[in-house]
Amino acid sequence: MCAHSTEGDSVEYPYADAEANKSHAYLLPAIRRQLSGLPSGARVMDLGCGNGSLTAAWARSDWQVYGVDSSESGIQNAKAAFPEIQFSCNQVTPELAATYGAASFDAVVAAEVIEHVYLPRSLVSCAFQLLRPGGIFVVTTPYNGYLKNLAIAVCGRMDDHWTVLWDGGHIKFWSWKTIRVVLEEGGFELPQFAGAGRVRFLWKSMVVACRKP
Repeated sequence: MCAHSTEGDSVEYPYADAEANKSHAYLLPAIRRQLSGLPSGARVMDLGCGNGSLTAAWARSDWQVYGVDSSESGIQNAKAAFPEIQFSCNQVTPELAATYGAASFDAVVAAEVIEHVYLPRSLVSCAFQLLRPGGIFVVTTPYNGYLKNLAIAVCGRMDDHWTVLWDGGHIKFWSWKTIRVVLEEGGFELPQFAGAGRVRFLWKSMVVACRKP
């Protein structure tokens, strides 16, 4: 999801097409791994699906797959390119459970979303309410750790890293410690960490999977 809402302000990321972006190359294998145990007929929700390209890449034809995003252009492109998936334009809030059914999903994915949202606990609560007991929540977000941030500073790339000139860009910068805290506060258990992209401790993103008890 590359659109985020703040109090009194909403920024929509414009999508021109349903093409994949460069992050999919390292995110896709990790997401597929986490979802590999789901059975035929599983219900899976992608929160902040953008233009649907990553959703379609990890979706299986024997699953019931849904995608939600607040970007109208993203959803329009997703619907046109991937009609087999049920996409809709909505804000990612806990109220989605009333629309799609509380405790009715086997898995929820939020790929490169939580760094864009003003209220990340609302996203976590949304996933928790949608999931069945035992359901899995897969979150990916750019990795921020001591060695990576030190390397960025030494290379003089801090302005690029903090992306302040990107309208609709990153407003939260997560470490393994902070993402674990927000997930556990939200009621999830057994968060597991994996790095994705680049070399160890300089990962581009982290992939975190946890379960609703």
